[in-house]
Amino acid sequence: MFSKKFQRKYALTDQGVKNTKKGVFWTVIVNLIVMGGVSILYWMMSGFIGTLTDAAPLPGAALAIGLVILFVLLSFATHLQQYKATYGLVYNEVKTTRISLAERLRKLPLGYFGKRDLADLTETLMGDVNRMEHVWSHVLGYLYGSYISTAVIAVCLLVYDWRLAIACLWGVPVAFGLLFGSRKFAARSAERTKEAAVRVSDGIQEALENIREIRATNREDRYLEGLDRKIDEHERIMIRGELGTGVFVNAASVIMRLGVATTILVGANLILSGRIDFMLLFLFLLVITRVYAPFDQSLALIAEMFVSQVSADRINEIYETPVAEGAEVFEPKGHDIVFQHVGFAYDEKEVLHDVSFTAKEGEVTALVGPSGSGKSTCARLAARLWDISKGTIQVGGVDISTVDPEVLLRDYAMVFQDVVLFDDTVMENIRLGKHGATDEEVRAAAKAANCDEFVQRLPKGYDTPIGENGAKLSGGERQRISIARALLKDAPIVLLDEATASLDVENETKVQGALSRLLAGKTVLVIAHRMRTVEAADKIVVLSDGRVAEEGAPSELMAKGGLYHHMVELQRQSAQWHLE
Repeated sequence: MFSKKFQRKYALTDQGVKNTKKGVFWTVIVNLIVMGGVSILYWMMSGFIGTLTDAAPLPGAALAIGLVILFVLLSFATHLQQYKATYGLVYNEVKTTRISLAERLRKLPLGYFGKRDLADLTETLMGDVNRMEHVWSHVLGYLYGSYISTAVIAVCLLVYDWRLAIACLWGVPVAFGLLFGSRKFAARSAERTKEAAVRVSDGIQEALENIREIRATNREDRYLEGLDRKIDEHERIMIRGELGTGVFVNAASVIMRLGVATTILVGANLILSGRIDFMLLFLFLLVITRVYAPFDQSLALIAEMFVSQVSADRINEIYETPVAEGAEVFEPKGHDIVFQHVGFAYDEKEVLHDVSFTAKEGEVTALVGPSGSGKSTCARLAARLWDISKGTIQVGGVDISTVDPEVLLRDYAMVFQDVVLFDDTVMENIRLGKHGATDEEVRAAAKAANCDEFVQRLPKGYDTPIGENGAKLSGGERQRISIARALLKDAPIVLLDEATASLDVENETKVQGALSRLLAGKTVLVIAHRMRTVEAADKIVVLSDGRVAEEGAPSELMAKGGLYHHMVELQRQSAQWHLE
């Protein structure tokens, strides 16, 4: 039970808990070895004082040299083990933590990312893990090791003389009590600092993503002023937090050091009264020089540990978010997509209400309707990128909520309105659709999606890097690469969300022809605003305000004179618009 609480408190993996225990163990050994060195010094000084007072012989030089050499060797060996246990093992823990967080994020439902700021997630993966790395390597082993070793030393000192032991050690619990009393202040300060840091990251990311719009509207000065204010605010909050923490840390250090004065005063009083001799006081003064040393670092470390709780909580929040799970086997009988009384809500706002329709295998089913009617939401729910709130969605008779999303998506190829490309070559961006695809297969898919003509104009053809998210390409070119990627995957279900939105009329016609030829026999779900894009569909489902308003073949809906007919007529009228 303690291990689980400890693990969650510091956001450790199972291996991280084991590594921390090793660090604590070797820290205890190091502190006790160092105290053994003090014992050797005390023994040698006792012998020297004895020759002055009792004319006793000096301890054997060979024995003294041997003990010193043994101390040096043991000290080196144990410090080396402590370094490996506290620093060396922690670097693997950081790697493991980042990988495990990435794996966790990969399995979370898409709705989670809609609620979280991407800059905030980036700050967790990088900033929070970095902060915890310092805690794991510099704090936990040293701090808990110092607790244990000091407790052992305190027991030994109490055996020697309880009065001097109390005079020597009373400041330690008082100092740590003061620091623990400042824990809430440190946590609030850390939270405010983290929020300010995220605002700065948001501002920088926003500036980089919208630099063209900022320049086009002559808002550079105004935007930079706002960013300067965020940076200044972050600096002020951080300074106030560090100043407040520093006051508590330094006050605790002063209180603990008062133990030196009280030891001298109590010891002098006991010597004058004849209750102890000088060598016992000398022993305690030697011990004081080392017993406080581990805590000199620990006082600052424990303050950092309090601050790190905010980072640990943010990491744990990702670990504790439920992932989308399901069966590892998906064996549907066909690939009909069936929505049955589906409801869905973003947070508490319901956007789909009792939606039912069927997209049959071998047919093109189009979802149309006004903006905000729920078309894109239906496409994402069909691939279990989000989980529905009510009803069921079946593919080939299998409820997709019972299938692991990664297994399910093997049967899907998707082209959404927001195209995502990687800073790699054209060839590799298309090959992403099918791992291990040959160059010939990639080129065939590119030609089918009408990519070949613009790729041939690039400096290195298919081996040309296209920049971050395809920055070197036009919107239409980026979308055609995304279509080629979907065609290469050759999955039995294809989702096209505004797939031709960025194409001109000529290219749109060519891509539609390629889709008609290459998507034969598949379950195709198309979303489009332009009615001419879906006029060749086998079935049209018209959505309005999150409900199915009408469905049927294009000719049937035109004859019915409903919402679909109204949308077609509006677009025909807009196509005739011209400048006068």
